[in-house]
Amino acid sequence: MSDTITPSQAHATFVIERNYPAPVAKVWAALSENDARDQWFGGGDAFDVKAKSHEFRVGGHAVEEGQWHGGPRSKFASTYTDIVELNRIVFTYDMWIDGQHLSTSLTTIAVEPDGDGTRLTYTEQGVHFDGLDTFETREEGSRGILDQLGAYLAKS
Repeated sequence: MSDTITPSQAHATFVIERNYPAPVAKVWAALSENDARDQWFGGGDAFDVKAKSHEFRVGGHAVEEGQWHGGPRSKFASTYTDIVELNRIVFTYDMWIDGQHLSTSLTTIAVEPDGDGTRLTYTEQGVHFDGLDTFETREEGSRGILDQLGAYLAKS
């Protein structure tokens, strides 16, 4: 940590709800299967991937590390702590930018039938370190990723 950063921590929780016009099994597959997840999760064409892995099981890990075009290096590392098939995924994750630890989060993704579609509820409880990130920025990023999931589901 830089000598100019005063150690601090801030906690917050946010919830994002989405309704996708796809059955629960299709949404679940997009969340859990590597080939499907690769189509929507991450920085897309604006991100050069250095390392990427995804092991969907309790105790399994996921990593995505690389660099934004013309921007910072980023690392996402997660561990799955609870999976209830076609219902719930719980994982912890840490984020780093240019080697600085931004945050640790506990995330729950719940899916349930909603007519012919799926209602997804994303809940994140996080601690952000040293003023390096904001909850508003993290929520905005999470909304973007869920939008990417929706776009993937719409075309698959």
